[in-house]
Amino acid sequence: MKEEIINRVALSPLISLDLADFYPEGERLVYDLKDNLYQGMILREKDFRDFAKSHDWSQYAGKNVAIICSAEAIVPTWAYMLLAVHLRPFARYFVFGDLAALEQALFQEKIGQIDPEMYRGKKIVVKGCGDLPIPAFAYVALTQKLLPVVASLMYGEPCSTVPLYKRPKG
Repeated sequence: MKEEIINRVALSPLISLDLADFYPEGERLVYDLKDNLYQGMILREKDFRDFAKSHDWSQYAGKNVAIICSAEAIVPTWAYMLLAVHLRPFARYFVFGDLAALEQALFQEKIGQIDPEMYRGKKIVVKGCGDLPIPAFAYVALTQKLLPVVASLMYGEPCSTVPLYKRPKG
């Protein structure tokens, strides 16, 4: 007689959450204000405003943009604001900062859309491996979002988890 093979993982009350399912879509690119500096050092207001009026901002349509200035120059805050004004009609999302700052903002936006009530009282396993590069801060943000409602939180795969949190009884 053959023993029936039982998939205990499939029968488990664990819910597997994969941050790759929340991976923000869209191309990421950097707008470097250094290209607008006179002699690589100074931002001339009239020249910059002329550039902003004539530049083809439609090339940023649907894209996620990180706004930086990689040159060691004093750039007035209004210059970054003016870039934001012109990017707004086209870019999907934009931030002041490098690509890591952009990635963090995009993930925070996605994780902010999660309804934690869907996971109230549940046992959650946050998947740890995948094909997409999920930054550590996304795992921390997800943990912060879920802790108030979950019964337990684990990391890994349902067949091999690292326990992180278990709600105290009582």
